Amino acid sequence: MFGPDNVRRRWRPDEVTVTKPDVTKRAIGAAAIGNVTEWYDFGVYGYLAVTIEGVFLPDDAGFAGHVIVAGLFAVAFLVRPLGGLFFGPLADRVGRNRVLALTMILMAAGTFLIGVIPDYNTIGLWAPFLLLGCRLLQGFSTGGEYSNAMTFIAEYAPDRRRGFLGSLLEVGTFTGYILGAIVATVIQHASTPEFLASWGWRIPFFVALPLGFVGVYLRSKLADTPAYKELERLSEEDDNHHVVGEFKRIFTLWPNLLAAAGLVIAWNVTNYMLTSFMPSYFPMVAEMQGSDGVSELTSQILQILVMTLCLVLIPVIGKLSDRVGRKAVLRTGSLALIVLSIPSLLLIQGHNDLEVFAGLAIMGLSLICFSATAPSTLPSLFPTAVRAGALAIAFNVSISLFGGTTSTVMTALIGATGFLMWPAIYLMTAGVVGLISTHVVPESNGRPLWGATPSAASRQEARDLVAELNEEIERDLPAPQ
Repeated sequence: MFGPDNVRRRWRPDEVTVTKPDVTKRAIGAAAIGNVTEWYDFGVYGYLAVTIEGVFLPDDAGFAGHVIVAGLFAVAFLVRPLGGLFFGPLADRVGRNRVLALTMILMAAGTFLIGVIPDYNTIGLWAPFLLLGCRLLQGFSTGGEYSNAMTFIAEYAPDRRRGFLGSLLEVGTFTGYILGAIVATVIQHASTPEFLASWGWRIPFFVALPLGFVGVYLRSKLADTPAYKELERLSEEDDNHHVVGEFKRIFTLWPNLLAAAGLVIAWNVTNYMLTSFMPSYFPMVAEMQGSDGVSELTSQILQILVMTLCLVLIPVIGKLSDRVGRKAVLRTGSLALIVLSIPSLLLIQGHNDLEVFAGLAIMGLSLICFSATAPSTLPSLFPTAVRAGALAIAFNVSISLFGGTTSTVMTALIGATGFLMWPAIYLMTAGVVGLISTHVVPESNGRPLWGATPSAASRQEARDLVAELNEEIERDLPAPQ
């Protein structure tokens, strides 16, 4: 069931889709800009969590306030499956590009609107409820954004460079997070407490609107993917029949859905542990260890440095996966989570800046083994006709249940037990899930996407690719009796 091994055949050079490198570059940029906007919001929200708590909740909220703010972060993930169920199949029906433009608009609008909500002192309980509404809008739109962007890039990328080009989607992720973290940090430490609580915290959210306009403009300049256009040309199904048939076909691929969900769990538990929970973890460590530890500003700077390191290394590892294969890199990341999570947390709990940086770096390097390879691995698990819908469902359900709730679960567990090593246990469990999932998925490096023709960047590369694919098939045929 796992494709594309089960659809391998001999190819001719004239059957290969050749996409010019400049067109591919524009496609990557148009897809990645949505991730910049999405993760800009996550960076801002995570770094301004304490300020947001003071703005939208009463002063006597206490520890419950921490949980509520973390819950408002997590609630966006609860509606992501609904967004995936809506936007994923829609992208299989009307095209990847149209849906990406729509989700870009909704996502930027949700972030911008957070910045204009009146505070608790002005409108009382309406403030947190309006914030909840904006988070739900963001979550619904994000349900169709990331998985569709993965599909978009994978279907544009040449087979031999899909690992590298897919990893650039995560460059957008880390760029957005770093941008949000830097803007939030500067605003926090350059403002007076009064200005920060009144208008200062709103400024980072306003920046999302121009980012959204840029994303919509870039996406409007591109045609849909070659794989989708070929599918559209061949398809003669009625639209309504297609909707019913698509969901039926998606759920017949349940082994693929489970494998994809497992990889997403390992990837995004680590992702949200580092990006969303760690800013809240340092004050907990200081409080429970009875010492100051590293300062809030130092911890923020160290996280930005680690994220910048990851940003630089992601395309390097993506390119490496085009040489050694996706499974080797994914397996390395899973084993790192299992073996290194406890040392990572012990270092993060230290008082020395270098120790804390080393602990965060271990977590970050484990993360980018998934970030650099999952965007090219996950789309290969599904055929073109249902790729966007199936990937949206597997991706968003998994993130909603395990990824986006990481910060809330960790906050609640540590608050209830006083045990600071819960993050390590959670990461080790995610590593086991990732290792099992990596074992069962096929190696997709250098092979055509399921249901699509081979893809190359030039005619010469097309001839070389066909020769390589046909030679592999000949090698695997049984010897004549």
